[in-house]
Amino acid sequence: MPLPEDISALLLRPATAEDIPAITAIYAHHVRHGCASFEIEPPDMAEMRRRQDALLAQDMPYLVLEQDGVVLGYAYAGPYRPRPAYRDTVENSIYVRADQAGRGHGRRLLAALIEACEARGLRQMVAVVGDSANAASIGLHRALGFREVGVLRAVGWKHGQWLDSVLLQRALGPGESTPPVPRA
Repeated sequence: MPLPEDISALLLRPATAEDIPAITAIYAHHVRHGCASFEIEPPDMAEMRRRQDALLAQDMPYLVLEQDGVVLGYAYAGPYRPRPAYRDTVENSIYVRADQAGRGHGRRLLAALIEACEARGLRQMVAVVGDSANAASIGLHRALGFREVGVLRAVGWKHGQWLDSVLLQRALGPGESTPPVPRA
């Protein structure tokens, strides 16, 4: 379905359960055809809803970008790791409809996600980019202040090839310059 080019009609908002069909379809495309996710089989809508509910229950930001009621992409932050010392560090995920790539939607989503995480008092954001050949995602993260902190070589096997994971990191708010704010 062709979409209008008028960017003034873009709406960035919190994701809801009603967005799950579009989110599931976007993610399924990337799982089947890309290397950004190391999942092999796309999860169904029930699993995507369970994942969204789990993040929202932890007060993590989960956003969609839409135009004229059509979801163009989504982004969320989740706990980087489960141990308590990591509680102020999140990992981001961003997925855009394949026919909308290269239009700045990922940048809009990531910028808003960073802002939402800072508003929650989080201190570090980590990006785990699937495939070191994913120049678009690596470039997007660098453009928004991330720095590459490492590459895990050949840690995933997908589409008949070994894939790297590129690790990037960005401080949020005061970052590591002050202790974290205690949470209830």
